[in-house]
Amino acid sequence: MADLLVKPRGVRGKVHAVTPQSAGWGYVGFSLYRLQPGDVAAEVTGETEVILVLVEGKAQVTAAGQDWGVLGDRMNVFEKTPPHCLYVPNGHDWQATATTQCTLAVCAAPGRGGHAARRLGPDGITLTQRGTGQNTRFVNNIAMEALDVADSLLVTEVFTPDGNWSSYPSHRHDEDDFPRMTYLEETYYHRLNPAQGFAVQRVYCEDGSLDETMAVKDHDVTLVPRGHHPCGVPYGYELYYLNVMAGPRRNWRFQNDPDHDWIYRRDNPAA
Repeated sequence: MADLLVKPRGVRGKVHAVTPQSAGWGYVGFSLYRLQPGDVAAEVTGETEVILVLVEGKAQVTAAGQDWGVLGDRMNVFEKTPPHCLYVPNGHDWQATATTQCTLAVCAAPGRGGHAARRLGPDGITLTQRGTGQNTRFVNNIAMEALDVADSLLVTEVFTPDGNWSSYPSHRHDEDDFPRMTYLEETYYHRLNPAQGFAVQRVYCEDGSLDETMAVKDHDVTLVPRGHHPCGVPYGYELYYLNVMAGPRRNWRFQNDPDHDWIYRRDNPAA
C-alpha cells in the first residue's frame, strides 16, 4: 500500500504529482503547482479529464484550443471566496502562465469525452455551512454530483474552523454497491492558517485492516484508498482542504461508521 501522507517536493514548480500508479489505485490523480509570476505549467490530458483549480493567485490559461483569459481573484485561500476553475476534457492540452504568485491544483480522473471545456465558478459556487457545533465546516462545491460537468471527477473545497472536526461523523465510500454506497478514491490537499499549524487525519477500516493517523501540515496531501477518513484541527488554526474523488460511477454515496452514526442521526433527525 502506498504511503497515505504525501509531502510536497519543494516550494516552487510541480510540488505534487499523485497518479493512480503512485497511489496504487485506479482512478484519481492530483498535481499541484506553486508558481511565481511568469512561471508556466503545461500538460496534455491524454486519457484523463482535469479540473484546474486556482487555489490562490492568477494565471493566464489556454486549454482545448481556447484562450480563457486570466483566471483567479482569490489571493489567499482563506479569503474563502469562490474559486476560479476550468474543466478540460481528455484528449486536449492546457497551459497556465502565472501573472501573480499562484497555487494551481490539477484534479484528474478518467475521461470519456462526454463534456466540453468550460469554466466552473466563481459564479454558481456558494459557501455553504455543513454540520453543527464543533462539527461545523463550510463547503464550496466545485463539481459535485448535482452538476453534470464531468465524466468522472467530483471536486469540492472545505474550510474547517479552529477546534472543529470535518469529514465527520466518520464515513466511508469504498464499495461499488450503488445506491447504498459508491466506490470513490479520494485525495485531500491540506492548507493551514496560520501556515505553521497542523491538523490530524485518521484513515481506518472498521475491521482494523487499515488504521493510520497522520499529522498533516500546510501543502500536504493525504490519500484515502478505502475506509473512514475524519480530520480535525486544533484551537488557534483553521483548516482548508481540496477534495478530489472518482470511481466507476460519478455518484457520492457513503455509509457512516456504525459506532458514530448516532451523531449524524442526532444532528439530522429527518434523515
